[in-house]
Amino acid sequence: MSPLSCRRLLFLILPGLLLLSEAALAAADSSAPTFWWGMAMGVGGGLALFLLGMKEMTDSLKAAAGTRLQIILTRLTGNRFSGALVGAVSTGVIQSSSITTVLVVGFVSAQVMTLGQAIGVIMGANIGSTVTAQIIAFKVTHLALAFIAVGYLLSELIRRDQVRYFGGILLGLGMIFLGMNIMSDAMSPLRGFQAFISLMSEVRSPLWGLLIGAVLTALIQSSAATTGIVIMLASQGVMPLLAGISIALGANIGTCVTALLATLGRPRIALRAAVVHVVFNLVGVLFWVFFIDELARLAILVSPGYPQLSGFDHLAASAPRQIANANTLFNVINTAVLIWFTPLFERLVHWLVPDSLSERQRLLDAPRYLDERLLDTPSAALGLVRLEIGRLGERVLLTMLKIKSSLEVPRLREFQEIVREDDAVDALHHAIMQYLNAIGKRELTKNQAAEYFQLLQAVELLEGIGDIFEGEISKIGVRMAEKKLVPSVAMRDILEILYGRVYTAVKMVVEAVVENDSAKAKQVLALREKINSAADTAFEHQAASLARSPVDRLVTLQVEFELTDQLKRIYSLCKRIARLLARQS
Repeated sequence: MSPLSCRRLLFLILPGLLLLSEAALAAADSSAPTFWWGMAMGVGGGLALFLLGMKEMTDSLKAAAGTRLQIILTRLTGNRFSGALVGAVSTGVIQSSSITTVLVVGFVSAQVMTLGQAIGVIMGANIGSTVTAQIIAFKVTHLALAFIAVGYLLSELIRRDQVRYFGGILLGLGMIFLGMNIMSDAMSPLRGFQAFISLMSEVRSPLWGLLIGAVLTALIQSSAATTGIVIMLASQGVMPLLAGISIALGANIGTCVTALLATLGRPRIALRAAVVHVVFNLVGVLFWVFFIDELARLAILVSPGYPQLSGFDHLAASAPRQIANANTLFNVINTAVLIWFTPLFERLVHWLVPDSLSERQRLLDAPRYLDERLLDTPSAALGLVRLEIGRLGERVLLTMLKIKSSLEVPRLREFQEIVREDDAVDALHHAIMQYLNAIGKRELTKNQAAEYFQLLQAVELLEGIGDIFEGEISKIGVRMAEKKLVPSVAMRDILEILYGRVYTAVKMVVEAVVENDSAKAKQVLALREKINSAADTAFEHQAASLARSPVDRLVTLQVEFELTDQLKRIYSLCKRIARLLARQS
């Protein structure tokens, strides 16, 4: 069933559940089973709607951000401090620290970002993840139905992608607010239930609060949902401040389970990122657990006081903002203090999760960017394909350099090794094509579909360039080595110029694909005159040599002709890739 079908089904079922729960709550007293059944349906339905709203909002934000988020993460994380700022902003925008972490793991794996920079981003992501709790605490949930109405109309009736994404964001926010309202209404009878109030007063023990927060977050896989439930209980006046803070702290531990589960079957670098998250949160929680009173006083200091209220009303008015502020202060202070110990975190994580030789080789050969968890966000997934094509291009360029070196003094063993290394290129090409195939099965916008077909053709053409080196030029080199054929000095100089210009064309076209740069693609097309001129010079020299060379030189001349022709074929494939990109401008 598609996400849209699931959404519509929930919209059909949920009102009935809510009516049943409200009827049960209205008709039963607190000792009747129907009372608790109605409350369970209200809390469960509200929580389901909250989580669905989080998913809707996150997916829309990710789609709107697209590859821009990746550019921000890679270019603005020059040090741990800018990394923390970028992590906080990007997570605050997409409301998913796990998505930020997934992208960061890919960049670290590809050595685009150091682990130290990644640690800063992960620390900052904890700050960004507190935004939802702050929004809920500001009590704007009464706008839920307005957000849902406007968001649904924009996301379903407007064709422009950016407007639809904005509608999805509003729809998600409305569902979050409505879910919180439903949970709040379902919990309201607890204000008069003395047993529950007594139980909450017992949670003043920080260890109980930490345990409840950690377990609940691990079960529902959302620290924002746990904190939201705590704030809703506080808004009913039944959640004391210290209990709410300790449960919110526990949620910071429970959310680590999500990161750890996400590393199953992933390389060790992914586990390192998860371990950074675990260690950072554990250190922060274990420190503050002894200073919860001080954290509570600080939260009270920066929150509204409501001196005109008393009792349940005072607690209901003040506690939500205080808990939300305590959660934000906890993460901000932790990041501000622990970011100075980033090198220590890096050494500790390397010690806890060392590399093995087999892991290093696997990381070298396996895809680094392609992540199946981003397939449901095609704009981000297509961006990852571009980065992986960059790795494929690097392998092709490395093969070019090796062949050029081997052609200078042909050795049979070197060419045979190059042919074997092409298996790794073929495996990476196969992985990219499988990932693109999975993207193609998703619902794509018009622009995403165009980008999809562009990348599909580009990766096939780039693989064709690799095949020419492995299947044709390497075989030419093997013949040269076996028959001890050596081009003349003049011919070597001409071929070196041609080879260098073709290498530049391949390098530039790979960069153009990775950066989606039509200007650079046009520069590749502009190389045509220079490359044709170098090829013509080679052919003319070979033709002149053919007329005056002895019979024993004819085999060498044939090899020179073939090599020149294959280099022209490679540039022809570069031009085809460049034209794909140049059309978009």
